[in-house]
Amino acid sequence: MGEKTGVWIFGAKGGLAVTVLVGSRAIADELTSSSGLVTESEAMRRLGFVSMDDLVFGGHDVRESTVYENAYSIYKETGSIDFEILQELRERIDVINDRIRPGITINCGEAIESLADDGFILKNNTLESALAAIIADIEEFKSRNDLSRVVAVNLASTEPLIEISEIHRDLGKLRRAIKENRQDLVRASLIYAYAAIETGCSFINFTPSNAALVPALEELAAQRRVPYMGSDGKTGETLVKSALAPMFKYRNLQVLSWQGYNILGDRDGQVLSDANNREAKVKSKDQLLEKILGYPLHTHVGIDYVASLKDLKTAWDFIHFKGFMDFKMSMQFTWQGCDAILAAPLVLDMIRLAEFAMRKEEWGRMAQLSSFFKSPLGIDEHDLHFQFHALVDYIDRHVSS
Repeated sequence: MGEKTGVWIFGAKGGLAVTVLVGSRAIADELTSSSGLVTESEAMRRLGFVSMDDLVFGGHDVRESTVYENAYSIYKETGSIDFEILQELRERIDVINDRIRPGITINCGEAIESLADDGFILKNNTLESALAAIIADIEEFKSRNDLSRVVAVNLASTEPLIEISEIHRDLGKLRRAIKENRQDLVRASLIYAYAAIETGCSFINFTPSNAALVPALEELAAQRRVPYMGSDGKTGETLVKSALAPMFKYRNLQVLSWQGYNILGDRDGQVLSDANNREAKVKSKDQLLEKILGYPLHTHVGIDYVASLKDLKTAWDFIHFKGFMDFKMSMQFTWQGCDAILAAPLVLDMIRLAEFAMRKEEWGRMAQLSSFFKSPLGIDEHDLHFQFHALVDYIDRHVSS
């Protein structure tokens, strides 16, 4: 075993987080393979990433249920977590509960607030006191577990978009807004991210919640010299788009329309059934086609909540395009997958890459992670092939240095 690395998850009891926790423990105990992990590919292993067994998990959540209870629910509902593996790991999973602290729902909207349990939430807080409490939780986690470094990951439910103003662009103004308790200008993810960066954690925003990495927090990350990246993990339909759209560009086939429709259940689908929360998700899913193809076209992404699907989701896409002699043709594909199973290995990959960046004393935007995101910060390239080669180039530079 090597040095221990902390992983602090905001939304630590959600379906994705629980799948990350159980999956990482199962890999560490050799109860399952490392399928789906990019960092376990032959090209990537050369860097010597932190082992799964050296990851220590903790976090915040707003629900009273335990990690095991939620993992068991996943087994019952979708079977994506194996029951025998779950039983084998129960003691290791139960330990994590002691490191999960009550979270916040400040200005998150009704859809998220309805999921919170009164007995497991920080109440009657000013922004300043909530920030102080979350900072204290992370600091205690670091010291109690003797951690060399901590990677913080936002896996909480998608918040409504926040309008970015001058207050969000200037760290001094943001600090004053927090001191003055301007809750109308702040969402929970902003407080979470602020606390993580302030305590020297690297930070990954796996959600489309734009409050989590406003420009003022990027300024704070520069001051604290920590690496960070976001936003919105690219796991399913959008992953296919970013791989498939370049084909049309490379063959000079003009895409006229690209219509997409998604159905999903679980808490993610429930939250996204609220129009305000759904707007953030649709925006991140719908923007890349024009950027890849280089011209305007008709696009649409529909998202509907279907409770019976639980964490299984289906996406259907229809592509109308023009070929030689202007003849119009079409292509359709259906993507069926388990949301958490698709996303969990990406989260673990990014944790390992972020830990490696910290070890190398790198800081700022982790551009090498762009292939993992629908809306990578500061990066206009959305072609999956070019994005992935940027990661390979990053690995090659470190191997040869």
